[in-house]
Amino acid sequence: MKYYSLNRKAPNTTFEDAVVSGLAPDKGLYFPEQITALPDSFFETIEEKSNTEIAFEAIKQFIGDEISESDLKTIIKETLSFDFPIVEFNKNLSSLELFHGPTMAFKDVGARFMARCLAYFNKYNSRNVTVLVATSGDTGGAVANGFLGVRGVDVVILYPSGKVSDIQEKQLTTLGQNITALEVDGVFDDCQDMVKQAFVDEELISNIQLTSANSINVARWLPQLLYFMFAYKQLQSNYKDIVFSVPSGNFGNVCAGMVAQKLGLPIKHFIASNNVNNVVTTYLKTNSYLPKPSVQTVSNAMDVGNPSNFVRIKELHNGNFEDLKKNLSSYSFTDAETRKGLSEIHKKYNYVADPHGAVGYLGAIKHLEKHQNDHVVFLETAHPTKFLNVVKDVIDIKVELPKQIKSVIDKKKVSIKISNYSDLKDYLIVKNS
Repeated sequence: MKYYSLNRKAPNTTFEDAVVSGLAPDKGLYFPEQITALPDSFFETIEEKSNTEIAFEAIKQFIGDEISESDLKTIIKETLSFDFPIVEFNKNLSSLELFHGPTMAFKDVGARFMARCLAYFNKYNSRNVTVLVATSGDTGGAVANGFLGVRGVDVVILYPSGKVSDIQEKQLTTLGQNITALEVDGVFDDCQDMVKQAFVDEELISNIQLTSANSINVARWLPQLLYFMFAYKQLQSNYKDIVFSVPSGNFGNVCAGMVAQKLGLPIKHFIASNNVNNVVTTYLKTNSYLPKPSVQTVSNAMDVGNPSNFVRIKELHNGNFEDLKKNLSSYSFTDAETRKGLSEIHKKYNYVADPHGAVGYLGAIKHLEKHQNDHVVFLETAHPTKFLNVVKDVIDIKVELPKQIKSVIDKKKVSIKISNYSDLKDYLIVKNS
């Protein structure tokens, strides 16, 4: 499999190079040259397959022969070492729980897969790779956990000071070893801009081998298509018209779901459920894409004013606005509406969601107002204990801390404070000198 840059000013390259480089030399995102649909028989018998069997068949075309089949199967087995259960509420509504991994967020899948791919490609490399990642909360924890102790890899995480939950902060600042957390005086977009600037800094990249573990990296992004397949496996015998409502920030999940759709997965429609950071919601109304500074909300992992993966979504639809609109709807919700959604889910279904899941739920309900025969699955992307302050403020209930949270809650935060790109560059140069 070859990959090309969406800026179309760089040579096509291998999966390995796309993973190790993160971004193309022309600063574009990498995209697979082709997506070949799986045979109908794959989906007709999906219920009989294990998750690891499904994953291997779905993902192998994107790797080709660059990782041996036996090693790829091992990587997949280690990546998918937890469950992805569907919780059915009624004939129209389900939740897909993506928080049963080590950091209790959906990003565990992509981070674990990428870490193992990078370790595979790096085993004969004498030069350390620095994984540079911006996080609005969950990415940092997942990447930190996924890459912890991986030989030849240093991880540097940028996160916005005071704008992630206490538990999220503990997950990305307490591990030590090859993980460093940089606490940025700013918002997530500032962190993301610094990372992007590092990748275009010729002085820096000539001295340091950099890659990214945000969903711009193909090995972080593509595995996210798998849990759409796992959901379909659990639902297909009972429901025909399956729709996914995806809480959306950087749009990696929606985009990965659309790749699953290209592979032949019978997904009827997607809903991008946004908080007030609603650039895409506005775009689908106006056909005008206008990035703007992010706004802080209670669903902080979605506080993105310029979602990187949206260019991939456009590519999947050949830049055709009308085709995209047929496949994707988008709704935006305020913090007040999010809190109301949290309360409503609990009262109606005795289910405790996190703020991101609540936004996904609200998008599902909005869709069902006009499409009463569909079955909508909203993604529950993080465990509610990661957002205890928000949840407990709305729902009068004691939420038991899972073992994954207990393991970090009492550890001491260790971070380095920075204010601007110059601080980041200085840190990276000194660290690698």
